[in-house]
Amino acid sequence: MGWMPLEDGPDAPVAPGAVRAVILPRVHDVGGFEVRRALPARGHQMVGPFIFFDQMGPGEFLSGQGLDVRPHPHIGLSTLTYLFDGAILHRDSLGSRQPILPGDVNWMTAGRGIAHSERTDPALRVAGGRLHGIQSWVALPKAAEETAPAFAHHAARSLPFETAEGVSLRLVAGAAWGLAAPVAVSSPLFYADVQLQPGAAVPLPEEHEERAAYVLRGEVAVGPDRFAAERMLVFRARDRLALRAGPQGARLLLLGGAAMDGPRYLFWNFVSSSRERIDQAKADWKAGRFAAVPGDEKEFIPLPEERVRMRAATRAEPPPAS
Repeated sequence: MGWMPLEDGPDAPVAPGAVRAVILPRVHDVGGFEVRRALPARGHQMVGPFIFFDQMGPGEFLSGQGLDVRPHPHIGLSTLTYLFDGAILHRDSLGSRQPILPGDVNWMTAGRGIAHSERTDPALRVAGGRLHGIQSWVALPKAAEETAPAFAHHAARSLPFETAEGVSLRLVAGAAWGLAAPVAVSSPLFYADVQLQPGAAVPLPEEHEERAAYVLRGEVAVGPDRFAAERMLVFRARDRLALRAGPQGARLLLLGGAAMDGPRYLFWNFVSSSRERIDQAKADWKAGRFAAVPGDEKEFIPLPEERVRMRAATRAEPPPAS
Protein backbone atom coordinates (compact mmCIF):
# COMPACT_ATOMS: atom_id res chain seq x y z
CA MET A 1 0.00 0.00 0.00
CA GLY A 2 1.42 3.39 -1.00
CA TRP A 3 -0.02 5.63 1.70
CA MET A 4 0.94 4.05 5.05
CA PRO A 5 2.86 4.47 7.26
CA LEU A 6 4.45 7.91 7.57
CA GLU A 7 8.22 7.63 7.33
CA ASP A 8 8.75 9.69 10.49
CA GLY A 9 5.64 8.45 12.28
CA PRO A 10 2.19 9.95 12.78
CA ASP A 11 3.30 11.73 15.97
CA ALA A 12 5.99 13.85 14.31
CA PRO A 13 5.93 17.47 15.55
CA VAL A 14 3.10 19.57 14.08
CA ALA A 15 3.79 23.22 13.35
CA PRO A 16 1.59 25.72 15.23
CA GLY A 17 -1.36 26.87 13.16
CA ALA A 18 -1.57 23.70 11.07
CA VAL A 19 -5.32 23.57 11.78
CA ARG A 20 -6.41 26.90 10.29
CA ALA A 21 -10.04 26.68 11.37
CA VAL A 22 -12.56 24.45 13.13
CA ILE A 23 -16.04 24.71 11.59
CA LEU A 24 -19.10 23.80 13.68
CA PRO A 25 -21.94 22.83 11.30
CA ARG A 26 -25.26 24.69 11.37
CA VAL A 27 -28.50 22.71 11.59
CA HIS A 28 -31.00 22.95 8.72
CA ASP A 29 -34.15 21.14 7.62
CA VAL A 30 -34.03 19.62 4.13
CA GLY A 31 -37.00 17.66 2.82
CA GLY A 32 -38.30 16.99 6.32
CA PHE A 33 -34.93 15.74 7.55
CA GLU A 34 -32.34 17.38 9.81
CA VAL A 35 -28.93 18.11 8.28
CA ARG A 36 -25.73 19.69 9.61
CA ARG A 37 -24.10 22.06 7.12
CA ALA A 38 -20.34 22.57 7.37
CA LEU A 39 -19.80 24.32 4.01
CA PRO A 40 -20.25 27.06 3.05
CA ALA A 41 -19.23 28.68 6.33
CA ARG A 42 -18.27 32.17 7.40
CA GLY A 43 -14.62 32.59 6.46
CA HIS A 44 -14.45 29.29 4.55
CA GLN A 45 -16.77 29.10 1.56
CA MET A 46 -14.71 26.43 -0.24
CA VAL A 47 -12.10 23.76 0.44
CA GLY A 48 -10.59 23.10 -2.98
CA PRO A 49 -13.66 22.80 -5.25
CA PHE A 50 -15.95 21.64 -2.39
CA ILE A 51 -18.44 24.47 -1.89
CA PHE A 52 -21.19 22.65 0.02
CA PHE A 53 -21.04 19.87 2.63
CA ASP A 54 -24.13 18.52 4.45
CA GLN A 55 -24.28 15.68 6.95
CA MET A 56 -27.73 14.07 6.67
CA GLY A 57 -28.77 12.49 9.96
CA PRO A 58 -28.28 10.00 11.45
CA GLY A 59 -32.03 9.88 11.79
CA GLU A 60 -34.95 7.53 11.58
CA PHE A 61 -38.24 7.74 9.71
CA LEU A 62 -41.40 6.35 11.25
CA SER A 63 -43.62 3.97 9.32
CA GLY A 64 -45.05 5.73 6.26
CA GLN A 65 -42.50 8.57 6.36
CA GLY A 66 -39.43 9.29 4.29
CA LEU A 67 -37.18 11.86 2.66
CA ASP A 68 -38.95 14.22 0.24
CA VAL A 69 -36.69 16.67 -1.57
CA ARG A 70 -38.95 17.76 -4.44
CA PRO A 71 -37.59 18.52 -7.93
CA HIS A 72 -35.24 21.51 -7.92
CA PRO A 73 -32.59 22.89 -10.32
CA HIS A 74 -28.79 23.22 -10.31
CA ILE A 75 -26.18 24.91 -12.51
CA GLY A 76 -22.39 25.17 -12.38
CA LEU A 77 -21.65 22.27 -10.04
CA SER A 78 -21.56 18.53 -9.50
CA THR A 79 -23.43 16.91 -6.62
CA LEU A 80 -21.88 13.97 -4.80
CA THR A 81 -24.16 11.84 -2.62
CA TYR A 82 -22.62 9.21 -0.34
CA LEU A 83 -24.55 7.19 2.27
CA PHE A 84 -23.58 5.30 5.41
CA ASP A 85 -27.07 3.98 6.18
CA GLY A 86 -30.46 3.83 4.44
CA ALA A 87 -31.34 4.53 0.80
CA ILE A 88 -32.34 7.45 -1.44
CA LEU A 89 -34.12 7.28 -4.80
CA HIS A 90 -32.51 9.76 -7.21
CA ARG A 91 -34.41 10.98 -10.28
CA ASP A 92 -33.27 13.72 -12.68
CA SER A 93 -34.31 15.52 -15.85
CA LEU A 94 -32.03 13.30 -17.95
CA GLY A 95 -34.36 10.42 -17.13
CA SER A 96 -32.05 8.81 -14.55
CA ARG A 97 -33.73 6.73 -11.84
CA GLN A 98 -31.14 5.37 -9.44
CA PRO A 99 -31.39 4.00 -5.88
CA ILE A 100 -28.41 5.10 -3.77
CA LEU A 101 -27.19 2.56 -1.20
CA PRO A 102 -24.45 2.81 1.46
CA GLY A 103 -20.98 3.07 -0.04
CA ASP A 104 -22.22 4.00 -3.53
CA VAL A 105 -21.36 7.29 -5.24
CA ASN A 106 -23.99 9.31 -7.08
CA TRP A 107 -22.22 11.99 -9.17
CA MET A 108 -24.56 14.37 -10.99
CA THR A 109 -23.02 17.16 -13.07
CA ALA A 110 -25.39 20.07 -13.52
CA GLY A 111 -23.29 22.05 -16.00
CA ARG A 112 -25.61 24.40 -17.88
CA GLY A 113 -28.66 23.05 -16.05
CA ILE A 114 -30.35 20.00 -14.57
CA ALA A 115 -33.26 19.28 -12.22
CA HIS A 116 -33.52 16.36 -9.81
CA SER A 117 -35.37 15.00 -6.81
CA GLU A 118 -34.29 12.91 -3.85
CA ARG A 119 -36.90 10.81 -2.07
CA THR A 120 -37.42 7.64 -0.11
CA ASP A 121 -38.64 4.89 -2.43
CA PRO A 122 -42.37 4.27 -1.80
CA ALA A 123 -41.64 0.58 -1.21
CA LEU A 124 -39.32 1.47 1.68
CA ARG A 125 -41.73 3.87 3.41
CA VAL A 126 -43.99 1.12 4.68
CA ALA A 127 -41.67 0.07 7.49
CA GLY A 128 -39.76 3.37 7.89
CA GLY A 129 -36.01 3.24 8.34
CA ARG A 130 -32.76 5.07 9.02
CA LEU A 131 -30.88 7.55 6.87
CA HIS A 132 -27.33 8.80 7.31
CA GLY A 133 -24.98 10.23 4.73
CA ILE A 134 -23.18 13.19 3.19
CA GLN A 135 -24.10 15.34 0.22
CA SER A 136 -21.41 17.59 -1.22
CA TRP A 137 -21.35 20.08 -4.06
CA VAL A 138 -18.21 20.43 -6.17
CA ALA A 139 -17.93 23.73 -8.04
CA LEU A 140 -17.01 23.34 -11.71
CA PRO A 141 -14.03 25.23 -13.18
CA LYS A 142 -14.98 28.15 -15.42
CA ALA A 143 -14.25 26.19 -18.59
CA ALA A 144 -16.73 23.47 -17.55
CA GLU A 145 -19.54 25.56 -16.03
CA GLU A 146 -21.66 25.32 -19.19
CA THR A 147 -20.92 21.69 -19.97
CA ALA A 148 -23.78 19.33 -20.82
CA PRO A 149 -25.51 17.86 -17.76
CA ALA A 150 -24.58 14.27 -16.92
CA PHE A 151 -25.19 11.57 -14.36
CA ALA A 152 -23.00 8.69 -13.18
CA HIS A 153 -23.48 6.06 -10.51
CA HIS A 154 -20.61 4.01 -9.05
CA ALA A 155 -21.34 1.02 -6.83
CA ALA A 156 -19.33 0.68 -3.62
CA ARG A 157 -17.44 -2.35 -4.97
CA SER A 158 -15.97 -0.23 -7.80
CA LEU A 159 -14.24 2.25 -5.46
CA PRO A 160 -10.63 1.75 -4.30
CA PHE A 161 -10.56 0.29 -0.79
CA GLU A 162 -7.41 -0.33 1.26
CA THR A 163 -6.64 -1.44 4.82
CA ALA A 164 -3.41 -1.19 6.80
CA GLU A 165 -2.38 -0.83 10.43
CA GLY A 166 -5.83 -0.14 11.84
CA VAL A 167 -6.91 2.08 8.93
CA SER A 168 -9.68 1.30 6.42
CA LEU A 169 -9.87 3.81 3.55
CA ARG A 170 -12.32 4.02 0.65
CA LEU A 171 -11.46 6.63 -1.98
CA VAL A 172 -14.84 8.10 -2.94
CA ALA A 173 -13.63 10.48 -5.67
CA GLY A 174 -10.44 11.94 -7.11
CA ALA A 175 -6.88 10.78 -6.50
CA ALA A 176 -4.65 10.51 -3.41
CA TRP A 177 -2.40 8.08 -1.52
CA GLY A 178 -1.48 6.46 -4.84
CA LEU A 179 -5.14 5.54 -5.49
CA ALA A 180 -7.58 6.84 -8.12
CA ALA A 181 -11.38 6.55 -8.03
CA PRO A 182 -13.39 5.83 -11.20
CA VAL A 183 -15.54 8.95 -10.76
CA ALA A 184 -14.82 11.41 -13.60
CA VAL A 185 -14.03 14.78 -11.99
CA SER A 186 -13.48 18.20 -13.57
CA SER A 187 -10.60 19.46 -11.40
CA PRO A 188 -7.93 17.98 -9.10
CA LEU A 189 -9.56 16.79 -5.86
CA PHE A 190 -9.73 14.00 -3.31
CA TYR A 191 -12.54 12.70 -1.13
CA ALA A 192 -12.17 9.68 1.15
CA ASP A 193 -14.11 7.77 3.80
CA VAL A 194 -11.67 6.67 6.50
CA GLN A 195 -12.28 4.46 9.54
CA LEU A 196 -9.61 4.36 12.24
CA GLN A 197 -9.22 1.79 15.00
CA PRO A 198 -8.29 3.21 18.45
CA GLY A 199 -4.86 4.83 18.20
CA ALA A 200 -4.52 4.36 14.43
CA ALA A 201 -3.47 7.28 12.22
CA VAL A 202 -3.90 8.38 8.61
CA PRO A 203 -1.73 10.97 6.82
CA LEU A 204 -3.21 13.81 4.80
CA PRO A 205 -2.23 13.77 1.11
CA GLU A 206 0.45 16.38 0.56
CA GLU A 207 -0.08 16.93 -3.17
CA HIS A 208 -3.38 18.80 -2.76
CA GLU A 209 -3.26 22.51 -1.99
CA GLU A 210 -6.41 22.74 0.16
CA ARG A 211 -7.39 20.01 2.64
CA ALA A 212 -9.98 19.41 5.33
CA ALA A 213 -11.29 16.61 7.54
CA TYR A 214 -14.84 16.14 8.77
CA VAL A 215 -14.93 14.14 12.00
CA LEU A 216 -18.04 12.02 11.66
CA ARG A 217 -17.60 9.82 14.73
CA GLY A 218 -15.15 9.55 17.60
CA GLU A 219 -12.27 11.89 18.35
CA VAL A 220 -9.03 12.66 16.52
CA ALA A 221 -5.76 14.30 17.45
CA VAL A 222 -3.59 16.49 15.25
CA GLY A 223 -0.34 16.77 17.15
CA PRO A 224 -1.23 17.70 20.74
CA ASP A 225 -4.71 19.02 19.85
CA ARG A 226 -7.86 16.87 20.07
CA PHE A 227 -11.09 17.38 18.13
CA ALA A 228 -14.53 15.89 18.77
CA ALA A 229 -17.11 14.63 16.27
CA GLU A 230 -19.25 16.77 13.94
CA ARG A 231 -16.52 19.30 13.25
CA MET A 232 -14.71 20.18 10.04
CA LEU A 233 -11.00 20.85 10.43
CA VAL A 234 -9.41 23.04 7.72
CA PHE A 235 -5.66 22.62 7.37
CA ARG A 236 -2.82 24.81 6.20
CA ALA A 237 -1.44 23.98 2.76
CA ARG A 238 1.47 21.58 2.33
CA ASP A 239 2.04 20.79 6.02
CA ARG A 240 2.90 17.14 6.60
CA LEU A 241 0.16 15.99 8.95
CA ALA A 242 -1.58 12.89 10.23
CA LEU A 243 -4.81 12.42 12.18
CA ARG A 244 -4.78 9.89 15.02
CA ALA A 245 -7.93 8.32 16.46
CA GLY A 246 -8.81 8.54 20.13
CA PRO A 247 -9.56 5.57 22.41
CA GLN A 248 -12.96 4.90 20.79
CA GLY A 249 -11.67 4.97 17.21
CA ALA A 250 -12.93 7.45 14.60
CA ARG A 251 -14.57 7.83 11.23
CA LEU A 252 -13.53 10.74 8.99
CA LEU A 253 -14.28 12.26 5.61
CA LEU A 254 -11.07 13.69 4.13
CA LEU A 255 -11.49 16.15 1.26
CA GLY A 256 -9.91 18.95 -0.73
CA GLY A 257 -8.11 19.78 -3.94
CA ALA A 258 -6.77 22.65 -5.98
CA ALA A 259 -7.96 26.16 -5.19
CA MET A 260 -10.73 27.27 -7.55
CA ASP A 261 -10.01 29.55 -10.51
CA GLY A 262 -11.66 32.63 -9.04
CA PRO A 263 -14.64 33.48 -6.83
CA ARG A 264 -18.06 31.86 -7.13
CA TYR A 265 -21.52 33.32 -6.61
CA LEU A 266 -24.10 31.24 -4.79
CA PHE A 267 -27.85 31.61 -4.84
CA TRP A 268 -30.07 28.77 -3.61
CA ASN A 269 -28.97 25.72 -5.67
CA PHE A 270 -27.02 27.70 -8.26
CA VAL A 271 -23.23 28.18 -8.38
CA SER A 272 -21.46 30.28 -11.01
CA SER A 273 -18.51 32.59 -11.62
CA SER A 274 -21.04 35.00 -13.18
CA ARG A 275 -23.76 36.90 -11.34
CA GLU A 276 -25.61 37.35 -14.63
CA ARG A 277 -25.63 33.60 -15.26
CA ILE A 278 -27.28 32.99 -11.90
CA ASP A 279 -29.88 35.66 -12.69
CA GLN A 280 -30.63 33.79 -15.92
CA ALA A 281 -30.96 30.47 -14.07
CA LYS A 282 -33.38 32.07 -11.61
CA ALA A 283 -35.50 33.36 -14.48
CA ASP A 284 -35.37 29.99 -16.26
CA TRP A 285 -36.60 28.06 -13.22
CA LYS A 286 -39.33 30.58 -12.49
CA ALA A 287 -40.52 30.41 -16.11
CA GLY A 288 -40.44 26.60 -16.27
CA ARG A 289 -37.63 26.39 -18.82
CA PHE A 290 -35.72 23.62 -17.01
CA ALA A 291 -36.62 20.11 -18.18
CA ALA A 292 -39.01 18.16 -15.98
CA VAL A 293 -37.99 15.15 -13.87
CA PRO A 294 -39.65 12.05 -15.40
CA GLY A 295 -41.66 10.17 -12.80
CA ASP A 296 -41.72 13.18 -10.47
CA GLU A 297 -43.52 15.87 -12.46
CA LYS A 298 -46.29 16.81 -10.03
CA GLU A 299 -44.27 18.81 -7.50
CA PHE A 300 -41.34 21.21 -7.48
CA ILE A 301 -39.58 23.61 -5.12
CA PRO A 302 -40.35 27.22 -6.09
CA LEU A 303 -37.64 29.85 -6.44
CA PRO A 304 -36.95 31.44 -3.03
CA GLU A 305 -38.04 35.00 -2.40
CA GLU A 306 -35.66 37.68 -3.54
CA ARG A 307 -34.84 38.56 0.06
CA VAL A 308 -32.43 35.59 -0.10
CA ARG A 309 -29.39 37.46 -1.36
CA MET A 310 -26.80 36.16 -3.76
CA ARG A 311 -23.47 35.42 -2.12
CA ALA A 312 -20.05 35.76 -3.66
CA ALA A 313 -17.49 33.23 -2.45
CA THR A 314 -14.19 35.10 -2.37
CA ARG A 315 -11.08 34.04 -0.54
CA ALA A 316 -10.24 37.52 0.70
CA GLU A 317 -13.49 38.17 2.57
CA PRO A 318 -16.02 35.33 2.23
CA PRO A 319 -19.57 36.38 3.12
CA PRO A 320 -21.95 34.19 5.11
CA ALA A 321 -23.81 31.43 3.29
CA SER A 322 -27.49 31.63 2.46
